[in-house]
Amino acid sequence: MTPNIGMCFDRSLPARAVVEFAESLDEGGVDQLWLIEDCFFTAGVSLAATALARTERLHVGIGILPAVARNAAVTAMEIATLAELAPGRVIAGVGHGVQEWMEQMGARPSSPLATLEEVLTTVRQLLRGETVHFEGQHVTLRDVTLDQPPTIVPPVIAGVRGPKSLAMAGRVCDGVVLADGVGPTYVRETIRNAGSPNNFRVSVFSALCLAPTPLVEALRS
Repeated sequence: MTPNIGMCFDRSLPARAVVEFAESLDEGGVDQLWLIEDCFFTAGVSLAATALARTERLHVGIGILPAVARNAAVTAMEIATLAELAPGRVIAGVGHGVQEWMEQMGARPSSPLATLEEVLTTVRQLLRGETVHFEGQHVTLRDVTLDQPPTIVPPVIAGVRGPKSLAMAGRVCDGVVLADGVGPTYVRETIRNAGSPNNFRVSVFSALCLAPTPLVEALRS
């Protein structure tokens, strides 16, 4: 599989800067833009909608949506809407979220792993246009069907790292997104821990040092 190269929109940048940032990447031939949803900065879904609306070819990834920050049905609705706005250009990352932040929101689950599996499972079912009846530890859906499931179902990937979480990701979703500081050996181990499923997507965040440019300085001003 040919690797794709993308850039992250730093969570500290003002929301309005995403327009110029996304347009510059699109015009410059960069493959992907990744948007960070960390509590309590800017929101990934609204940034993604803006970036997709202002670009023609750029793929936009959300890395990541905390699983418990939204109801699973609402998460599926958000992803489906983005996927219909820009068919084939959305990558949806969903993860545990930082548990201290989830505690601040009053949304910390008793079992983050079980909760994430329930969310990933039901979100992907809904995106495929299925009618979902699910009674779980965290997720409860009763005969829920999306009225407008996406024409092109986007990949849903898990923001996880531990062995148990990776094994779960290999069972129930399309890939993983890994945090900073991992190399080729870790990526290979990640795929093995996920059970080496076919067409398993691995996205890796890596730090780069860029010299100041007028665009960078303008975004930070």
